[in-house]
Amino acid sequence: MAAEIRVLVLRQARENSTWDYRRIRGELCRLGYRVGASTVWAILKRSGVDPAPTRSVVSWRQFLRAQAQGVLAVDFFSVDTVACADCMCCS
Repeated sequence: MAAEIRVLVLRQARENSTWDYRRIRGELCRLGYRVGASTVWAILKRSGVDPAPTRSVVSWRQFLRAQAQGVLAVDFFSVDTVACADCMCCS
């Protein structure tokens, strides 16, 4: 079982380079493997893989700064309608 988990951990790390050891552990748990985060960290470290790589995606704050001008230019409007009192479809 330990060899199988090691293979799966290294495969997940290879195929998902931005995942850290906690994300890999979570995915393995979803697949039904009971493994601790420290075990995943140790497997990656012993294999020469960075257990917590720097993410290549932007943070929420960086995203908002980059999109601020477009977000601030959004305009919200409403349309008021009047329904007739005699009609069954409008009431």
